[in-house]
Amino acid sequence: MSTPTQRSGRPRKGEETVRRDQLLDQAMQLFAEHGYGNLSLETIARTAQVSLRTIYNQFGGKSELFGAVVRRVSDEFVASLPLETGLDRPIEAVLVEFGCFYLGRITRPACTALRAQIMAEAARFPEFAAEFYRNGPERTLVRLAEFFTLQQGLGFVAEMDSHFLAGQFLNAVRGERFHRQQLGLETPPTEAETEAWVRQVVRHFLNGCMLQPAAN
Repeated sequence: MSTPTQRSGRPRKGEETVRRDQLLDQAMQLFAEHGYGNLSLETIARTAQVSLRTIYNQFGGKSELFGAVVRRVSDEFVASLPLETGLDRPIEAVLVEFGCFYLGRITRPACTALRAQIMAEAARFPEFAAEFYRNGPERTLVRLAEFFTLQQGLGFVAEMDSHFLAGQFLNAVRGERFHRQQLGLETPPTEAETEAWVRQVVRHFLNGCMLQPAAN
């Protein structure tokens, strides 16, 4: 009886995607554990069980690989904030949903560890910091600014710099609690805590904190 032969040759497209995702997962974990300067591509290749040639062919180098790691995380943020399709829903509901997703992701231990490494090594490796900002925070900021611009066009948001609005909202969502978590003074919030925090942020962001003067 003949035995089945193993298929040789290049992996199928779906398999390539899975292998790429696995490589990025391993790389993110290693960057979070070791930082940028102390981590070699050889270590990443060995841990991910791929060849150095594969990394160079797919990404170009360590800086570009790190950019791809961050970009994949920010892809989730960008996809979670609808633009045209979000115009059919109340702005408060869209911002709460996005804020919960955003805060839930950035407070994951792997993400906070990675961010801590970035802050520690930014001065020594400016390309490391640049890749992080360009592929992560900047993309999220631009997407949110586009959302506010559309809301301004509908007359729901005051006319002002939409990038300023986006930055203020993201800073409010991260808040002091995220800063404490980065310092190891607080554990990641639960889903219920995240939602309660974000709802409060959105309510304050949209309405402000000053009371309107009473009519005479």
